[in-house]
Amino acid sequence: MSINITMPALSPTMEEGKLAKWHVKEGDNVSSGDVIAEIETDKATMEVEAVDEGKIGKIVVAEGTENVKVNAVIAVLLTEGESAPSAAPAPAPKAAEAPKLEAPKAAAPAPGSAASGSAVVSPPPKAAPAAMNGGRVFASPLAKRLAKDAGIDLAAISGTGPHGRVVKSDVEAAKSGKTPLKAAPAATPSGGATMAGGLTKAQVLALYPEGSYDIVPNDGMRKIVAARLTESKQTVPHFYLTLDCKIDALMDAREQINAAAPLRDGKPAYKLSVNDFVMKAWAAALMKVPTANATWAGDSILYHKHADVAVAVAVPGGLFTPVVRACETKSLRQISEEVKDLAGRARNKKLIPADYQGGTSSVSNLGMFGIKHFSAVINPPHGTILAVGAGEERVYADKGQVKTGQFMTVTLSCDHRAVDGTLGAELLAAFKALIETPVMMLA
Repeated sequence: MSINITMPALSPTMEEGKLAKWHVKEGDNVSSGDVIAEIETDKATMEVEAVDEGKIGKIVVAEGTENVKVNAVIAVLLTEGESAPSAAPAPAPKAAEAPKLEAPKAAAPAPGSAASGSAVVSPPPKAAPAAMNGGRVFASPLAKRLAKDAGIDLAAISGTGPHGRVVKSDVEAAKSGKTPLKAAPAATPSGGATMAGGLTKAQVLALYPEGSYDIVPNDGMRKIVAARLTESKQTVPHFYLTLDCKIDALMDAREQINAAAPLRDGKPAYKLSVNDFVMKAWAAALMKVPTANATWAGDSILYHKHADVAVAVAVPGGLFTPVVRACETKSLRQISEEVKDLAGRARNKKLIPADYQGGTSSVSNLGMFGIKHFSAVINPPHGTILAVGAGEERVYADKGQVKTGQFMTVTLSCDHRAVDGTLGAELLAAFKALIETPVMMLA
């Protein structure tokens, strides 16, 4: 009996992924544990192993196919004595749809759902144009293909063909800006279908001369980042607390520790960064103020027993937030090594879901870019995120005397549902005391 190989769920929240590469072809024999494919999610590329042994009878989903649903059949495995099936399950839709597909319906996507591709889905207008019937836009096949390629919603084009049918010249006129598009209510900005101010992709393109820009389609990571941060700003009531930390003692301690590092092959065995101290101090602060180490969970608040601190890592096209688990229990050197490992695997897209899921708070450090101050967006379900600016020499007053010292500005973003203003201030004060007196991290 043939066995269906299905799209695996690589994380509890995964709904679809990209079949990046096949390591086998039809007719190949495989054994349990053999790597047969690579699956790409928004966060990582992971290998898929065969569970059973047999012969690959049919590859249903071609490599490079995006938006393959979890549990969809991607290949058929034949057991001993079986021949290739005459008919295989229908392949998952490819990223580039054939022109024969119907135009998008004029119904708004469900709140929180992600709109895929470049087709714009808009709520139905109050008065349906002549070219629409029951939510369907009538257009020639060529007009549909041209509109799809240009990212234009057919429902926004006034048709000049028979009975209001949209034809090629209508799409070209809309694309060049000669014919204005019909106004449509802004779609829910869950997957990037609308831009700032509710503008659609077509409306944005109409603002700029053709040929003055390059269009780069958003990959899975960019779509997920856009959706999650939009959701965060729309649903999480942020408030911000900022203070300056004097880091002369930290810089001295860092210099002494790095100078004492043993040599391995002529190089220091380790080199601590300012961010390693920040991670340690932030984890210790969360444990000193445990009611701020919190996550909002609807009808409840979770108070965590450990400080699982995520660190923002920028990669081309987006960012990762891998988590240092029980960060408060680890030494500065352990934190340094773990962050370097996580950051390296993040940039190579080799993280597994366990590396970046969960966490109780985050740290985002832009100090290495010279940024003095910024406010970070909370990464749900975290209750807080600490934004760290650059360390710089400043003039300050001390008991009537003018002095200079190294200072660093930090800003705490809090989810007001779980962390109130006074609690956030207490947490930030605990961090300030630790970062300004690093020896306290050892207590």
